[in-house]
This record gives sequence, C-alpha cells and structure tokens, in this order.
Amino acid sequence: MQSVIEVKELVKRYSKSKENAVDGISFDIRPGEFFALLGPNGAGKTTTISVLTTTLLATAGIVRVCGYDVGLDPSGVRRNAGIIFQNRSLDENLTAEENIRLHAILYGMYSFRPTFGTMPRQYKQKVSELATVLGIESEIHKPIRSFSGGMKRKLEIIRGLIHGPKVLFLDEPTTGLDPESRRNLWEYLSEAQERNGVTVFLTTHYLEEADNADRICIIDRGRIVSLGTPNEVKSDLTGAYLMLDCDDRLSLSRELDSLGVEFEINRRFKIQIHPKEVHRLLRNIDTPLTVVETQAATLEDAYLKIIGEDSWN
Repeated sequence: MQSVIEVKELVKRYSKSKENAVDGISFDIRPGEFFALLGPNGAGKTTTISVLTTTLLATAGIVRVCGYDVGLDPSGVRRNAGIIFQNRSLDENLTAEENIRLHAILYGMYSFRPTFGTMPRQYKQKVSELATVLGIESEIHKPIRSFSGGMKRKLEIIRGLIHGPKVLFLDEPTTGLDPESRRNLWEYLSEAQERNGVTVFLTTHYLEEADNADRICIIDRGRIVSLGTPNEVKSDLTGAYLMLDCDDRLSLSRELDSLGVEFEINRRFKIQIHPKEVHRLLRNIDTPLTVVETQAATLEDAYLKIIGEDSWN
C-alpha cells in the first residue's frame, strides 16, 4: 500500500542557527491512518508540520503528500490537504458562512456565488452537517468578530473539512474548545476516517487525544525518540510498573537496594521495569509479599520522561 505521507531524512535549519530544527527524521503514514506527532516545546513539531503543509521549505530530504513533492508541487499538496493551524487565519470582516464559502471557492469546488442562497444544495447540506456536529448551527450566518476563541476554532475546523481532503493536518486543533465540543469533534473525525478514509496528522498537548492514534511519533531536539503504536511507545520509553507491598517494608527496601533496583515508596513500592523482567525480579525477592501488581505505563509517563530528560540536558 502506497504511503499517503512520505518523509525521508527531513532536515530543516533556520538561517543563523547552529543546530537543525529538524534533524534527519523519517516516517511513512498509510492512507486512513491517525498519526500523532508529540514532543516538548522547541522539539520541531511545528517546523515539521509547516514543511508538510508547504508553508516552509525543507533544507534537505524528501517529503511527499498524496504523491506530490511539497517543494516541487505545493499546489498538488494543498488541493488534497485540509489544514487547521494553531494560529487562527479567519477573515473577521466576514460571517462564519462567508469564510467557509470563500474557502470552498478558492479550492475550486464551486464558481463564485454572491450569497449562501445561491450556493448548490450539496454545499448547504455539508455546511449544515459540520455546523451541527460542532454546535454552531445558530451562529453560522453571524459575523465572527464577536465569536469566542472556541467558536472561531470550530469555524476553522469546518472550513478545513469542507472540501473533503484526503489528509487533514491538525496543529493543536482543540485548543479553546470545551470538553463537549472536543468530544464531538473527535467523534466526527472518527466517522470521517471510516466513511472517507481521510488520513489525520495531529500535533497536540492533550495526551488523551494522541492515545487514540494508530501510531505516535515523539520527537525531541529535532530527532525521533520513539515511533510506533501507543503501547509500543509506552513500552519503549518507560516500560511498565511493578507494584509491591509487604508487612516488613524495611526488609524489602534493603533487599531491593542489594539487588540494585530503584524504587519509590508511596502507598506501595513502585518499580519501573520491562514486563519481561518481572518474573526474574520476583524470583530474587525473599521477603514475603502481600501485594504484587503490574501496571502499564501511560502515554503521559512516556511524555514526561522526555520532558524531564530534556530539562536536565
């Protein structure tokens, strides 16, 4: 199956910078995949998505979206992509619907029509469907100057979906949305993936959103730290946790120290460990145990490990 996004040894260095903002990263994304890009501030997330969406030229490497080279054929990329940037790009002199209509006309979906009433029925139905999903159907014909930040974000999402893109780039898309609107958006995007096979490329600080991705790529200082399914990333970066307890805590503490095992004590002994090492460790513990539990690491654990390491370097 041909990849819908191909990134090969992508490098981006800004002028006067001594280091690469993106330093030779590579990944492929399959059609219909939900792919999340994570990393601390300054890791290279925004630079990467800017290259993919043709708003920034790469220094080196090969990048293709829907088969189009982002440097040689940016128009081909834009025709097949929907983009919702972190910074808003709405015309506040227009109504919400006029912003959507202008976008649809610029994408060549329809010839110019001066009013909503003169637009084709298909367009009207699509606008109504998206507005209802995001809960702004009663405001769709109002000027957006008075819109809240959350309402403007919803409008940008509608605008980015109106032309039925093959790839949807989402740069912090739910910033400013209330929990219900965030849930409605992701339900709609999930339906769109199943119905139309749209590929979703996400950057976000809401880790629970990334946890639903098919694959996650975590970058730090312009390089890939981990790439795989959410479970693979969690295991790769943090392993799992072994929770122990006993009646003689002093004895267990001394025994773990003698084995060279690092641990934390809160309500129980917490040991970070790879799942394959659990049985070996338990066989080497002589202190009678009252609690033995394994807990999978969370995506937050993996992310915070990167943040923690980065802050010390």
